[in-house]
Amino acid sequence: MEEKKGQPQWLEKAKHNDMSAWEELVKENERIVYHIAYRMMQNEEEAKDISQEIFLKVYRNLKNFDGKSAFSTWIYRIAVNTCIDALRKNKGKQTISMEETIETGQTTLQHQMADQTDMPEQVYLIKEKQLEIAKIIQCLSPEHRAMILMRDMEDMTYGEIAESLSLSLGTVKSRIARAREQFKKEFLKRKELLQKNQRQKSITKEKGGDEV
Repeated sequence: MEEKKGQPQWLEKAKHNDMSAWEELVKENERIVYHIAYRMMQNEEEAKDISQEIFLKVYRNLKNFDGKSAFSTWIYRIAVNTCIDALRKNKGKQTISMEETIETGQTTLQHQMADQTDMPEQVYLIKEKQLEIAKIIQCLSPEHRAMILMRDMEDMTYGEIAESLSLSLGTVKSRIARAREQFKKEFLKRKELLQKNQRQKSITKEKGGDEV
């Protein structure tokens, strides 16, 4: 996200309704927009729908882009804020599919595991951990989910996050701290529930399986 000087050549043309330039804009940014949408929404179909909504907002507001920040920063801000708004509207709605591939950090993971095909148990445990993290992230507020995404998954600096979302550095640090605290609480809550279920299963087994 350090693209500040020299904006893309097609950008100015796109701002003046050059459709070929607009198609180039979409082509250059559709991957990162979908990436953000998928990580925020945790659902493939919703990510596709939100990506279209993001580009619609970009198209409508393109003439307002003043070039004071990098275009990538500007479009990132629109993408994150659009996802936050969508998550607020969908509050309480379960969006994750247990059959979907959890994309968070898997590219690196796949390279690391490529030569370890003789370790299926380890692969299974890693996948289970990713699914568990995805469940916890879905319990976070939209704003906290965005902070975890940018800081802990995208490895963005506090300054980059502040610039991307037009927030002060202090606000970013405060929100990240609260996001991590919420994540920790959800993690401990799920861990306690899992241990309780395991104890119940153990008791049931000892009694001969008569209880459910």
